[in-house]
Amino acid sequence: MISFPRQHARTRRFSLGAPRNLTMTRDGAVLFCRSDADDPITALWELGADDGRERMLFDPRSIEIGDADLPAAERARRERARESATGVVAYATDDAGHLVATVIGGSLVTIRRPDGAVAVLDTGGAVFDPRPSPDGRHIAAVRGNDLVVIAVDRPDVEPVVAARAEAEAESWGRAEFIAAEEMGRSRGFWWLADSTGLIVSRVDTSDVDEWVIADPARPDRAATTHRYPAAGTTNAAVELWRVPLGGDATRLDWQGDGEATEYLANVVVDDAAVRLVRQDRSQRLVEFATLAEDGVFRTDRSLRDPHWIELDGLGPARMTVGDRALEVTVEDLADRRALCVDGAAVTGPEIQVRRAIGPWSGGIVVLASRRPTAIEVALVRLDEAAGESEVEWLTDGGVASAVVGGERLAILRRRLETSGVAVEVHGPADRPVHSIASHAATPVLDAKVALPDGLPHPTAVLFPTDDPGGALPVLLDPYGGPHAQRVLEAHDAHLVSQWFADQGFVVVVTDGRGTPGRGPAVERAVAGDLAAPVLDDQIAALDAVAAAYPGRLDLDRVGIRGWSFGGYLAALAAIRRPDRVHAAIAGAPVTTWRLYDTHYTERYLGHPDLTPEAYDRTDLILEAGDLTRPLLLIHGLADDNVVAAHTLQLSSALLAAGRAHQVLPLSGVTHMTPQEVVAENLLVLQRDFLATHLRLESR
Repeated sequence: MISFPRQHARTRRFSLGAPRNLTMTRDGAVLFCRSDADDPITALWELGADDGRERMLFDPRSIEIGDADLPAAERARRERARESATGVVAYATDDAGHLVATVIGGSLVTIRRPDGAVAVLDTGGAVFDPRPSPDGRHIAAVRGNDLVVIAVDRPDVEPVVAARAEAEAESWGRAEFIAAEEMGRSRGFWWLADSTGLIVSRVDTSDVDEWVIADPARPDRAATTHRYPAAGTTNAAVELWRVPLGGDATRLDWQGDGEATEYLANVVVDDAAVRLVRQDRSQRLVEFATLAEDGVFRTDRSLRDPHWIELDGLGPARMTVGDRALEVTVEDLADRRALCVDGAAVTGPEIQVRRAIGPWSGGIVVLASRRPTAIEVALVRLDEAAGESEVEWLTDGGVASAVVGGERLAILRRRLETSGVAVEVHGPADRPVHSIASHAATPVLDAKVALPDGLPHPTAVLFPTDDPGGALPVLLDPYGGPHAQRVLEAHDAHLVSQWFADQGFVVVVTDGRGTPGRGPAVERAVAGDLAAPVLDDQIAALDAVAAAYPGRLDLDRVGIRGWSFGGYLAALAAIRRPDRVHAAIAGAPVTTWRLYDTHYTERYLGHPDLTPEAYDRTDLILEAGDLTRPLLLIHGLADDNVVAAHTLQLSSALLAAGRAHQVLPLSGVTHMTPQEVVAENLLVLQRDFLATHLRLESR
C-alpha cells in the first residue's frame, strides 16, 4: 500500500517512547514495547497483572547485538510495516505468554516469564519472524528461504529444516510481496493448535517479473533484483502445506472447491479448525473456507461486490461471548461497514466499524467511527432474543486502538488537543484501571488544528502559531488516496503540517473521496478513476476553506505537496489545474499506474488488458506536455514499492515536451525516508522551493 510516511525526523522522534505492540498474557499481565524519549532502541516491558507495576523484561543492549546483521527479509518486513525503530520491534509468545521470542540483528532471542531469563539460541544463520508453538516447546522461524524449527529446551540440538527451498525463487514461510504490502498478511506460517506441526506457505516467484534496483551513487555495489508484480502481470504462485514436526509434509489444496483462486488473503488456525480467506483476481469475490480431512479447503461462505471486497479488518475470527461461539467479520454493506456475527449485520448505519478486536465484558470490542475524523473504541452487546445490539462507547473522540485478552482490555488513545498516547488497562469491574506510562518527548511544536464543520469533506486547517493575520499563501498538504486518512483527531499527526504553517502558510489537509471512514460509497467513488475525483475534492476544499475564512487565503499563491499517493496527487494538480495550483512538490509519486502492483492497482482500475482506458485517464506521463507550473520531483533511488522509474519516466516525458521541472534523487533512500538527516533537510528544501515560487516572505 502506498502511504504517507513519518517523514519529519523531529516529528518521528515524538512517537518514540510511547508504549506499543501490546499483548495480554493468560495470567493477566500486559507485554509491550517501549523506548526512552529520543531513543530508537525499543525494549520489552511488562505491566503486572495484580499491582500494575511496570518492569523491563528485556533490554536489547544487554546482549550486544545490533541491527547491522539483519537479514534482507527482515529489513523488507520492516519496510512493509513502515517500522523505523530498532531493538524489539516485534515479538511473539506461546499461548500462556511464558515464552517470548524476538529477533535482534538476525539472532533469535528468547525471554522467559516470570523470571525474565534471556537466551540467544543458535539457529545456524540469521532468522526472522520467530513464533513459539502454542505449548512453548518449539520455535519456528524463517532462515533464508527455509523454515526451521528450534527445540527450546534442547539448545544444543541443530535446528530442524522443516521445509527447504530448492530454488532461488522459492521460499517457505515468508509472505510474498503482495500479501505483505497490500493484503495485510505479513506472515507465511501458522502453528497448529495442538503444536504437532505447522501450516506453511510455499511461494514461487519464478514467473514474476524481475526488476533491478541499483544505487548510481555507489557504482562499486552490485544492483539488487526484486520480483515485482506490476499491474496486469503474473503474481507469485502460492501453495499451502501441512508440515508435521515428525513425518512428511503434505500439500493442501487451498484453492479447493471455490472460484477465488488468485490471492491467499489470510489463514486462521484455532482449536476448532484451519480456515482461510481467498480472493479472486478481480477482488470482487472473497470466500471463507475450512480445511477438510482430505486436505481440501471447502467454501463456507462467499462475499461478492460489484467493485471490490475490502480485506482490511474483514476477519474472520471465532469469538466466545458468554456461552455463544460466534463467527465475527467486518463487512461492507450498501450504506455502512458493519460488524457481522455469523454473516448477519449487528450494527446500524449510524457507525462505521473499522475492526473487531475481541470479546470482553459480555460483548465484542470494536474500533468504530461516529464521525470520520475519530476512531473510537466501543463495546457491542448482543441481544440474541431480540436480534439487536447495543453499542456502548468506551472512548469519546480522538484516535484509539485496543487489545483484548481474557478479562483485560487495553485502550491506546490519542487526542487532538494534546500530544502523545495514553494507555489504560481495564479489567473486571471490581479491579482498578492501570495506566502504562509514555516516555515520549514533548514536541517542540504545538499543532493548532481546526476541523471546520459544513465542508464537503473532512478537512483540517492550520494557521501559523504567530499568525500575522491578513491573506497568506496556501499549502495543500494531502495524502488523498485509498486506505489512509490525514484528517484525524490526533495532535501529533499534524505536526509536519504545523511546521509548514509556521513558515507562513495556511495549510489545508483534506480527505476526499476514496479515503476511509465514511462508508463504502465514498471509498468506491474512485472506482475506475484515481485522478479526477480526488483532485476535484482538493479544489473544492480549497474553495470551501476560503469561504469559511474570508480574506485569509491568498488564492493567487497556492502550493501543494505530498508523498506517495499524495505525490501523485500533487503532480496531477500541477498538470491539470494550473489555474488553481501554482507550485507542486511530488515525493515518491506514482506517475503511471501500469508500474504499480497488481493487488492495489487492479482493485481500483481493473486489469489493464480489460480496462486500458482507466490507466490512460490516470497516467501523468501522457499529460506531461500540459505542465506549466513549477514542479519538484523527489524520489528515493532504493524505493522498491514506488520505484524511481515513476519519477524518471515522468521527467523524461517532461523534458521531451520542453517542460521545465526539478528532480531531487535520494541515494540509498527507500519509500519510508527513514534517515533522520535526509528527512529533516527535505522539509527545508521543500519550504525553500515553495518560498521561491509562491513569493513567501521570510519569517
